[in-house]
Amino acid sequence: MMRLTSMLFLALLAISHIKCTTYASSAPGAPDKPGIITGADQTGKYLSYLKGKRIGLVANQSSIIGNTSSVDSLLSLGIKIVRVFGPEHGFRGNASNGAVVGDEKDAKTGIPIVSLYGRNEKPTKEQLADIDLMVFDIQDVGCRYYTNINTLQYVMEACAENNKELLILDRPNPNGYVVDGPVMTEDRFKSAIGIHYTPMTHGMTIGEFAQYLNGEGYLKKPCKINIIKVAHYDHSMPYVLPVRPSPNLNTQQAVMLFPSLCMFEGTAINEGRGTYMPFTILGAPALKDRYSFSYKPVSIPGMSERPNHKDAVCYGVDLRNYDINKLRQSRQINLSWVIELYNAYPDKAGFFTPGRANQDISAFDLRIGTDQLRKQIIAGVSEAEIRKSWEPGLQKFKAIRAKYLLYPD
Repeated sequence: MMRLTSMLFLALLAISHIKCTTYASSAPGAPDKPGIITGADQTGKYLSYLKGKRIGLVANQSSIIGNTSSVDSLLSLGIKIVRVFGPEHGFRGNASNGAVVGDEKDAKTGIPIVSLYGRNEKPTKEQLADIDLMVFDIQDVGCRYYTNINTLQYVMEACAENNKELLILDRPNPNGYVVDGPVMTEDRFKSAIGIHYTPMTHGMTIGEFAQYLNGEGYLKKPCKINIIKVAHYDHSMPYVLPVRPSPNLNTQQAVMLFPSLCMFEGTAINEGRGTYMPFTILGAPALKDRYSFSYKPVSIPGMSERPNHKDAVCYGVDLRNYDINKLRQSRQINLSWVIELYNAYPDKAGFFTPGRANQDISAFDLRIGTDQLRKQIIAGVSEAEIRKSWEPGLQKFKAIRAKYLLYPD
């Protein structure tokens, strides 16, 4: 009788989780369609597989079941979590970009938290020794320079090397509609913000990217993966993130503009860091006579302690009310903003900034994955011609990508 009651409780809890995160995916006036259901919310598909195993969980603040942290939810369901592994920004998502995050114990649960953005990028043999199954549940935003896919590769490498299976609770890619930008082809452009031979935006979910990593030989030994797919989802669907995926992607507008605006981090332009409007505004002090919109970046702990042009008034472009549907309709990143601001910037030689690790390679080039775009902008090549130069690489990548898709385009 107790067993029957327990099973009924788990079933009801699983249903309640699903209801909490059913997002409308149909347009106003259109017939109702089933809402998107993340892999994590489909607890009925994987709880029995976790039961009785010692679990390692790769998670951060975006890892939720319903409206509750996946860690707390799984513990309440009787799952034994041995260790949590946190990516860039930490398990609670409150560390600034690029900040080294140390190991700690979760104050709420007492579970050890291992930082994968500190002393080691991937789990060690010792950290995996007492784990039966690894689980990956992190929200991504679909860009090569968003480091969650780096963490995914390192976790897969560790699992393969130590004969551990990886269960992936898949989540929608809010920028899954766009595959665009130059494809990185040279090792010299690899860095902490890009290690994969993909375009700037790859148009895959974490589950699909894991299949791509396995299939394209990124690992010395393939990783055994099991994917809980997103229900009622395709890449063209809008998806509003229920939780910010990182400190500076704090609005849906920022998430959608991120693929186009992150490239400015390799320039003299501030992209809104040091404000509560990151990745929705652009500016620099040198543009005072060119634009009327202004703002002042300041140090904000947990978001951006040392923003570009800290404490200086910046002038530029306000994109907070930009119509995101324009990006969806074009299925492209916006290239016109970087061309426009380069042309408006008075000190052309100082627009593109050197990289921190390699002074010979521009920080812009490391994000783009090639030095070709920077050279094209400097030479005054038109946007149409720039995009034409991307096409051979994009077509080749799209053919590769198609082999690993779990959802329609």
